[in-house]
Amino acid sequence: MINEQQVREILGQLEDPFLHRTLQETDGILNVSIKEEKNHVSVKIAITKTNTPEQMQLQMKVVEKLKEAGANTVGIRFEELSKEQLEKFRGQATESEAQDILSPLSKVQFISIASGKGGVGKSTVSVNLAVALARLGKKVALIDADIYGFSVPDMMGVQEMPVVKNDRIYPVDRLGVKMISMGFFVENNAPIVWRGPMLGKVLDQFFRDVEWGDIDYLLLDLPPGTGDIALDIHQMLPASKEIVVTTPHPTAAFVAARAGAMALQTDHEILGVVENMSWHESKTGEREYVFGKGGGPKLAEELRTELLGQIPLGQPDWNDEDFAPSVYAENHPTGQLYLNIAQNVINKLTK
Repeated sequence: MINEQQVREILGQLEDPFLHRTLQETDGILNVSIKEEKNHVSVKIAITKTNTPEQMQLQMKVVEKLKEAGANTVGIRFEELSKEQLEKFRGQATESEAQDILSPLSKVQFISIASGKGGVGKSTVSVNLAVALARLGKKVALIDADIYGFSVPDMMGVQEMPVVKNDRIYPVDRLGVKMISMGFFVENNAPIVWRGPMLGKVLDQFFRDVEWGDIDYLLLDLPPGTGDIALDIHQMLPASKEIVVTTPHPTAAFVAARAGAMALQTDHEILGVVENMSWHESKTGEREYVFGKGGGPKLAEELRTELLGQIPLGQPDWNDEDFAPSVYAENHPTGQLYLNIAQNVINKLTK
C-alpha cells in the first residue's frame, strides 16, 4: 500500500515542464489524498501553465510513476503556480532561460495588438505605439504576426533585411524598434498560400530563432479576427496583455468585442482599447465624426477595461531623408497622442 510520503517523494522528482525545476523545488505538490480501501491516489499539482500538451505529458508520467509504486488508480487536478511563486524563480533563471522569451522566467512583457476586423488601422497603431514606447526610453521589439497581411516593414520605411548568422536571425532595427515580419521572407510581395501548420512553424521561429537581445516589451501585430493564427499566438505566449483597436462605428466595436473575448478565454489580460479614426479635424479646427461616435468607449465598457486613447484621421508628414510613411513625428499632434497612450501603457504595466 502506497502512502502519502512515498507519493510526495515520487512526484517531487518530476519536473515542471516549463520551469525545468522539480515539483519539490517549486512547491508544486499541493495536496495528496489516498483512499486505502480502493488504493486510489488523488493529487493536486501546480505547474506554470495549464491546458497545454506539456501538462498532458506530465499527467501521463504522474500516472505511470504512481502505478509503478503500487497505486491502483490515480486522479490528478492541475492549477497554475501563483505569480509570487514564479517571481521567485525569475531571479534564479539561467542565462539561456532568461533569453528564451517564451520561458516563464523571461522578463519580457508581451503586448498583443488585436482587432475584430481588418481596416481599422491596427497595424498603424502597432507601429506608432512601438515607436512611442522607444521614444520614452523603453527597449522595444515588434513582430508583424499578420502573416497574410504583413505591412509593418513598408509602414516603417524599412530598406534593409534581417541578417542570419550561425542559424540565428538578427532583426532589423528601425526608429529604436527591433522588428521581424513575414514581409522580409517573401519576394516581390507574393501571396502567402501556406496552411496553418506551416504558419505555426514560422511564428515559432519568430519567437525562438530571432536574436532579440535585451528588450522590455515585445509587441505583436496580430491578424484581424479570431482565426487560427491569433489563437496559436495566444497559446504560445506564457502571458500577454492585449490592446484592442476599433473605430468609432458601433458595428466595428461590436466585432472587436470578439477579439477581446478570445483574449479573456485564453487567460490574457486586456490592457485597454484604442479608438482609431475617431474624427477628422478640418482646417478651421472643427471635428467631423466621419465614422460616428462612441464605439471605443462602448467597447471599453463592454470589456471592462479603459479607453487608452483616441486617434484622429490623418497622415504623418513625410520626408525623403527619414522615410517612414505611417510613423508620426514626435512633435506631431498625433505623435503626442501616441506618446500619451504609450505612457499610459507603461504606467499600467509597472503598477
